[in-house]
Amino acid sequence: MKVIPRDQHCISRKNISDSALKVMSRLRSQGHQAYLVGGAVRDLLLGGHPKDFDIATDATPEEVHGLFRNSRIIGRRFRIVHVRFGREIIEVTTFRGHHDNGDEASPATGGNHSRQSDKGLLLRDNVYGTLEEDAVRRDLTVNALYYDAGSFEVFDHVHGLQDLEKRQVCIIGDPEVRYREDPVRMLRAVRFAAKLGFDIEQHTAGAIPRCAHLLREIPAARLFDEFLKLFLSGYGAATLEQLLAHDLLQYLFDETSHLVHQDPGALALIRAATANTDKRIAEDKPVTPAFILAALLWPVANRLASDMEDRGDSPMVAMHSAAQQTIAEAALQISVPRRFSQPMREIWEFQLRLQRRQGKKAAELVEHRRFRAAYDFLLLREQAGEDTGGLGDWWTEFQTLNMDQRVEQAASAPAGKPGRRRRPRRRRKPKQA
Repeated sequence: MKVIPRDQHCISRKNISDSALKVMSRLRSQGHQAYLVGGAVRDLLLGGHPKDFDIATDATPEEVHGLFRNSRIIGRRFRIVHVRFGREIIEVTTFRGHHDNGDEASPATGGNHSRQSDKGLLLRDNVYGTLEEDAVRRDLTVNALYYDAGSFEVFDHVHGLQDLEKRQVCIIGDPEVRYREDPVRMLRAVRFAAKLGFDIEQHTAGAIPRCAHLLREIPAARLFDEFLKLFLSGYGAATLEQLLAHDLLQYLFDETSHLVHQDPGALALIRAATANTDKRIAEDKPVTPAFILAALLWPVANRLASDMEDRGDSPMVAMHSAAQQTIAEAALQISVPRRFSQPMREIWEFQLRLQRRQGKKAAELVEHRRFRAAYDFLLLREQAGEDTGGLGDWWTEFQTLNMDQRVEQAASAPAGKPGRRRRPRRRRKPKQA
């Protein structure tokens, strides 16, 4: 273990959340160890200003919960405690130990046990241990640094400081063993490399091709949570490049991964969408998973809709069917909640509505709740090289006009692609008495 005293590091208490300092102070006052750990320590050492603060302690979840009325225990695979201070949540975890420390659960151990599948995948990891054991149980060396707010010292058990200086992401322990325990660690490695602008250490990267297939063992709901972290944390463009470089996109979006290797336009669209999302996050503008999902799956839905049109379906019917099929197939890998899949489908179908620029309905489209997202998506398609016949410029100018001018311009606009009219419903004949 390496101990870095106060005068040899740049961490200052003034850059640490008051709530986190209060939690650590109360734990120490009750005879427990308590350290700031993980990304907050890493970012403070890099000169950043972290927003989230996690604490590691030797107190069990029940003991932590007993000290803070404003807390609750969450999680099953590994139980943690959330201590709430208004909108801020301080996450407190108990030091983790090695699996052979707790193979069986019992009331005496408070549920201190672990369980692995026959393939080595960790199903439960509620094994409590010491500070040293906790350090080596973490995923990445740069996230396994501890700060003691009482002594102002930093503790490094796994050469995390060395990797910070080398600007590299390195898995703790044998990469292949750690990936088999939890395949999501591969996604975490590429995510932090993208976030920090670091390289991935040679052995950490080398084990990915041998273990990537294990991501198919991860539940779709958990992969959706990872998708949010990968693409909606402000560095989605860099993350996309890392996923492509290590051939991991296929385990999130299989059909998309296949198409981006065939169609440069598909890759250009997704790159444009991730860059646009990163820009909006940097400008503190709202973003939605529906938009980036629409971009990631558009190449699949668009190609499928074109095939259906070739078989005789109208454009709108083809797009509607293709959207349903694309989302259903994607959900086998990533569980997409309906609150995101529905807007995604509407953005796609709106692309056809934007082709119809004639008549009063064109003027009314601008007021539709989904118009702005669909319009932004149209511009991304053009930015990626898709030929839309100048639709983007037309709708950009159209939005600058008042309602009367819009009606007038729509009356003289070129006709869009004709859609198939719906057949009127047949009235049922009354049954004869």
